[in-house]
Amino acid sequence: MECGTSSPVVLPPVLKGSARKAPRPVGPLAGPRKPWRRFLSRVVAGFDRTVNRLGLGRWLHKFSLGKLSFPSYKVPLPGCGPALTGLKVAFLTDLHAGCSLGSSGLDRIFSEVEKRRPDLVLMGGDLTNTRVREVLFLERGISRLSPALGIYAVPGNHDYFEGKGIGRWRSLLEGMGVRVLVNEAVRVGRGGDSLWIAGVDDLTEGRPDLRITLEPVRSGEPVILLSHHPDFFFEAAAAGVDLTLSGHTHGGQIEPLRFMMGHTKFKYWEGWFEQEGRRLLVSRGVGCTLLPIRVGAPPEIPILQVE
Repeated sequence: MECGTSSPVVLPPVLKGSARKAPRPVGPLAGPRKPWRRFLSRVVAGFDRTVNRLGLGRWLHKFSLGKLSFPSYKVPLPGCGPALTGLKVAFLTDLHAGCSLGSSGLDRIFSEVEKRRPDLVLMGGDLTNTRVREVLFLERGISRLSPALGIYAVPGNHDYFEGKGIGRWRSLLEGMGVRVLVNEAVRVGRGGDSLWIAGVDDLTEGRPDLRITLEPVRSGEPVILLSHHPDFFFEAAAAGVDLTLSGHTHGGQIEPLRFMMGHTKFKYWEGWFEQEGRRLLVSRGVGCTLLPIRVGAPPEIPILQVE
């Protein structure tokens, strides 16, 4: 891991492209889990567990984590009061705890996050890989964090992999002090100024509903939305959400082969995108799945500073 001083802040973030036009989805965007998805999840889980038992797999994953970076960005957030200027947000996603990444490795990662002294820690889903109990690998690392405004998370598709819902997954995380947002929004603030942290359910395995999520938010109030799947950005931008944070793609994980992955229909592989003045950041995330290696898509934990 790159453990030196924080890199210079990039101002403004470079936009890698613009959102393509697409029909705006209406209402909840995902239904009950399809049988073929349940079968696929079992195949993936079995493969991952087999690879995880191999010493070579753990070594390859450790090699990839050695390239972990913490890119910094200054992000304009309309409507934020002066007391929120300089607010620092750490965005972690796609940890995939359990896929060659256990408690000690996660502890080191969270220690590096804490060194950046974030005011908020946001987690974008796929915190576990194939089993609910893999949440326990996060406990020691999470205990090292002390953000003044809290820790928030949303589920990703892998967090549903056991096929029994995310009730226990959510309960374990909330027992560690993490507020899980499933079609919910909470107001956070300091010095009399506030913004909203909102989170939607996973697009492919859950039932995301932005209308319900944003119900408590008044017009003109700044919102940061957590959505594991980046393709939800169309709905978020149309609803006026200022900033959406997503993962899911791993940046392709093995970049030359990312065309084989169906993780985004709109080519939101990594970086910054914009539509109608609203912004999306797609992080490459931290962990791996299936093959415990990254090529051309090194892991990252973006650090955002509100303007």
